[in-house]
Amino acid sequence: MQILVDADSCPKEARKMILRFSARLGIKTIFAANRPIPGLPKTAVMEICPPGEGEADKRIAALAQPGDLVLTRDLPLAEQLVDSGIAVMDDRGRVFTNENIRQLRSLRDFMVGLAENGLGVERGPSYGKNELNTLANSLDKELTRLNSQLPGTGFEHA
Repeated sequence: MQILVDADSCPKEARKMILRFSARLGIKTIFAANRPIPGLPKTAVMEICPPGEGEADKRIAALAQPGDLVLTRDLPLAEQLVDSGIAVMDDRGRVFTNENIRQLRSLRDFMVGLAENGLGVERGPSYGKNELNTLANSLDKELTRLNSQLPGTGFEHA
């Protein structure tokens, strides 16, 4: 089991939370981005991806395997991973499933279409304590669920 983070847009507070969970549980954590992410400890792996649209997503998709947990805001990437049987959530704690990913993707594509046609689209709320608490709860649930699917007794498979 490993945690892969689409780090380009992941808030600093969320990165810290992910690192606390991975350190406590001994889970390998990989951050993928087109640039170095400051403040990562030596225990985290930083994958610097080539410049260009979607390069970090491609790297995450190549590394992720069933039993891993991926954190991303990118709904096309989330859909691809969910279809491959990989656990995916965003940095606000929303877990993507076979039941919700297509609807979320359709809504995202609709909003992108509106923006491309010059219609103002409001941005989501800022990242705060509520989002961080939801992330912590979701991380706990998803990592416990994934751990229960591993052979053996615990997170020693990191």
